[in-house]
Amino acid sequence: MSNHRMSVINGLTDIELPLVTGDLTATGVQYSAAVDTTTANVDVVVLSKTINPVLLGNNQLLAIEFGLTAEVKAITSATADLIWKWQARNTGGTWVDLHTAVTETNPGTTYLSRTRQGKFLVQANLNQAKIDVQLLMQCNELNEGRAYVNSASYVRLIFL
Repeated sequence: MSNHRMSVINGLTDIELPLVTGDLTATGVQYSAAVDTTTANVDVVVLSKTINPVLLGNNQLLAIEFGLTAEVKAITSATADLIWKWQARNTGGTWVDLHTAVTETNPGTTYLSRTRQGKFLVQANLNQAKIDVQLLMQCNELNEGRAYVNSASYVRLIFL
């Protein structure tokens, strides 16, 4: 099942694909599965997804827009620090950081919602329609970081 939105305006094709899908929850918001850190100061992959739109004809990728919302917290610690970042790449290629790593100092045990959004012009290692997107997180304390991705997260590919 394809779960995307496509439009064509002034010769540009725009395809938006969600990162998280599934059943509605009682709050009306969907989330990916929660992922916990285990080893201190080692990245874990919170979410990894391949974006592979179905295209007809010879389309030139011009830009990629990301709207990425993660929710992060410490599980029980009042002193744990979390570091997280979003990355993308041409499928199977070299990862490109979409922003500098963010440090949440002593975030507490209530989820903090964090969004990174913006357009990227095509660049080396991020210039094809089929891309991988991932959220990485680490914690400075053993077994203390937890995160998931909100269903508001999307990737929009813009073609000529």
